[in-house]
Amino acid sequence: MNTTYSRFFISLNWTTLVFIYLVVIAGSFVRISGAGMGCPDWPKCFGQYIPPTDEKVLPPDYKDIYASKRGKKIERFANFLDKIGFSDVAVMLRNDKSLLIEQDFNAKKTWTEYINRLFGVVAGFGVLFIFIAVLRKYRKRKLVTLATSNLIILVIQAWFGSIVVATNLVPWTITLHLFLALVIIVLQLLMVIEVSRKQRLGLETSSKIKVFVWVVLIITFIQLFLGTQVRESIDFLVKQGYSRQYWVNHLGVPFFIHRSFSWLVLIGMGYLYWINKKKDNLKILSTAFYVLILEIITGVLLAYADMPGLVQTTHLLFATILFGILFTAVIRFKRSVSEA
Repeated sequence: MNTTYSRFFISLNWTTLVFIYLVVIAGSFVRISGAGMGCPDWPKCFGQYIPPTDEKVLPPDYKDIYASKRGKKIERFANFLDKIGFSDVAVMLRNDKSLLIEQDFNAKKTWTEYINRLFGVVAGFGVLFIFIAVLRKYRKRKLVTLATSNLIILVIQAWFGSIVVATNLVPWTITLHLFLALVIIVLQLLMVIEVSRKQRLGLETSSKIKVFVWVVLIITFIQLFLGTQVRESIDFLVKQGYSRQYWVNHLGVPFFIHRSFSWLVLIGMGYLYWINKKKDNLKILSTAFYVLILEIITGVLLAYADMPGLVQTTHLLFATILFGILFTAVIRFKRSVSEA
């Protein structure tokens, strides 16, 4: 049975998807600007809903105050890790005294992180309002499952965001944070596909193209996490005093795999673009190819040109958009089969 959804509900889902992507962009900008610790506490910032602009309004011992709070949060998280079998990681966190070193107040970094959190709040309210609307008006089982799952994952992501802050941006926590963000994107895309009449339509194409899209989607997913590892390596090199011109020679295996996989994605998408233009001419696959070109261009600029850090944000943005487009394509391929 086809359900008719209100224009407001459809717009709410699309708008929430946009803000989820904005959170990813803002989070990346926070990372490259070094503003991740601009707010030492969570969900407030320096104990306030609107953060300060001057260090003079903070107590003289604010570093000690937040270091103490951080220590307690790290201990609680370490206890949680002990219970789920990650005792080695728990010990590492307990013994890493650098996690308790507070940064000097920096108004620019504080507000950069604060704006990132504002985007997160708007996206969160979007997911919450969708959940409420589904329970009140659209009690379709699939929608209830998706809306509930997305709200739960979002709450977990928000909690884990506090852990990322508490552990002073420990690399593996950032990777897991990205994974949870991708899960939220996937769930919201499924909501959009379900409620949008145009997106509900299946896509008919050859089984060969479907297989290639799946392969490129999987490689793109892997690429996102390899990119995170490369970024962590760059952070380490920066701390060691290496300038940009020496990065490529010291980035190690993840970078070379990441670069090689980029060629695999380009070849796969190039073939898809060519065969799609000859046969089905599906707009979604052409769009994916153009986004991939932009992603590769930004990747080359990052590796070999002395470009500003903002390129890193656009590189991640294009990668997550490509992932979303390809995921939408495989779901719509599946719909055409199930509805046939």
